[in-house]
Amino acid sequence: MLPRHIALAVLVAAVWGLNFVLIDVGLKDFPPLLFCALRFTVVAVPAVFLVGPPGVAWRWILAVGFVLGVVKFGLLFLGMHAGMPAGLSSLVLQSQAVFTALFAAGMLRERPRPQRIAGLLIASAGIVLAAVDYGPAGPAGAFALVIAAAVAWGLSNVLTRRAAPPDMLRWMAWVSAVPPLPLLALSLLVEGPRADLHALASVTPAGLGAIAYVGLLSTLFGFGAWGFLLRSYDASVVAPYSLLVPVFGMSSSWLLLGEAISPAAGCSALLVIAGIGLSALRPGVLRLPGWGGRRARTAPAAPLPRS
Repeated sequence: MLPRHIALAVLVAAVWGLNFVLIDVGLKDFPPLLFCALRFTVVAVPAVFLVGPPGVAWRWILAVGFVLGVVKFGLLFLGMHAGMPAGLSSLVLQSQAVFTALFAAGMLRERPRPQRIAGLLIASAGIVLAAVDYGPAGPAGAFALVIAAAVAWGLSNVLTRRAAPPDMLRWMAWVSAVPPLPLLALSLLVEGPRADLHALASVTPAGLGAIAYVGLLSTLFGFGAWGFLLRSYDASVVAPYSLLVPVFGMSSSWLLLGEAISPAAGCSALLVIAGIGLSALRPGVLRLPGWGGRRARTAPAAPLPRS
């Protein structure tokens, strides 16, 4: 990869890692389901009028919009609202790689190679270690919600591969148009009209900034830049840079939110990153991401990266 494209990949990972801190900030102003609805509204309302037709069948947009937008992000926001730390959430969510492989095996008949199985087992051990370390300190339900979000993300990755969208930015704009109304309905039903109206009437600049960040920067800029990189290089060259997301997520949560990183959490992060990195490498290739990557003529099908 060219140096400027390496810098872009690292910047996207940093934006996605810091995204978890901004979610934590936004949850102080908004109920989780309302915040999630606002996030996708900010993305969809201007974008769908600018990007043109989606270029894929509507059934895929509706399916991924519901699974990714309503289920995955709804569960993530609920889990963090219930007490799951931002940094740990950025790490645990990476278990989506395991669930993506399982869904791909069941739905796409993919047979993972032994190297990938070994990597996913190592990553799974890291998630188990994170759960054991988190257990005495926080509610198990919050951890389970984030794991369930990772399951939904794995399913949405496989659905996205089936859809094979030609343009990731256009795809995300139309997918983002699906969740706002279902999420708003769920918010009114679960969180109540009074809580929603109070949050909207008393919103702070920090809350507005959080909505703008998670919608415009994390989603539109992040996925647009990532899609550009995937159109320019092999997925195997680009995808490993997403392993930096929990690094930025945990470090920014430590710096900005004061979240402690225990030795066990540090070890679990190393296991998850090493395991997913091993599973992403080509057989017999052990090299740094981007070294010797060849240019791709067509946009490769790859799982959507971080949040």
